[in-house]
Amino acid sequence: MADMSAETEKLSALLKEHKGQDVSVLDLRGINNWTDYFIIVTVTSRTHMDGLERHIKEFCHEEKIDLIGSSRKNTDDEWRLIDMGSIIIHLMTSAVRDFYELERLWHPMPASRKETPA
Repeated sequence: MADMSAETEKLSALLKEHKGQDVSVLDLRGINNWTDYFIIVTVTSRTHMDGLERHIKEFCHEEKIDLIGSSRKNTDDEWRLIDMGSIIIHLMTSAVRDFYELERLWHPMPASRKETPA
């Protein structure tokens, strides 16, 4: 993980610490001009999703990182997107994650890398 940004490493660890499942970091630097990383994580319930979002927002507040947006306004129980500009976090149920297969969609991009759960 040495080539990831410090924020990406910290967020990945934070999500794992709070029981986010199958945390995956996709390095999109140089591939597009609208973000550097996707962090994709499987949640077990809406309550779990809400809790992870709260921890992410607390992290951003402590690190003085501005959130650009969140899909929370849609009250989506299956997939929540949190946009931090250079990092976009996808909180997804396993069914939605399996259906959309974001890792496969962005593969075989040479900069993509899947992180294994801690």
